[in-house]
Amino acid sequence: MTYFLLADGFEETEAIAPFDMVKRAGEDAVFVSVSNNKTVTGAHGIKIVADIFMNEISAENGKMIVLPGGKLGVENLDKAEGFDEIIKAFAENGKFVCAICAAPSLLGKRGYLNGKKAVCYPEKEFEKHLANAEIANTRVVKDGQFITAIGAGASIEFGLELVTALKDKETAEKIKNGIK
Repeated sequence: MTYFLLADGFEETEAIAPFDMVKRAGEDAVFVSVSNNKTVTGAHGIKIVADIFMNEISAENGKMIVLPGGKLGVENLDKAEGFDEIIKAFAENGKFVCAICAAPSLLGKRGYLNGKKAVCYPEKEFEKHLANAEIANTRVVKDGQFITAIGAGASIEFGLELVTALKDKETAEKIKNGIK
């Protein structure tokens, strides 16, 4: 299972496009509300009804956790009850931990990206938390179990990298060619 964590203020494109790529690959994926309300409102007012709440995540059965960005969404993820425990469970068990835009800053400030290649939205407010990471000169980068991306404009590339990690490069290429 791939879990997409949603907090009010999430960047819609960064959640929906990668989710779509993962589903096209035939993988199980769900939207997860990190609050006590299943309806989560994105940065541009788009509402998504989450499939489950964060306390229903199974790190044991999960393959990947994905953190969309959006400044307010990231602030809300950062203070969500149980967030640290879920990220820790995935990271310590070698599962994929993926983040886009401002969200890699959450991983950076918790030390998960120390010594790793990573990217985030190119603003000091977020990049400062990647001080112990090697900032890659790409839009999307995978280093071990961590996949990070620069922002909304890289959402499809990010999604295809998630597919590559979950399945293989051939599946990602087939999806890429199918969505020209």
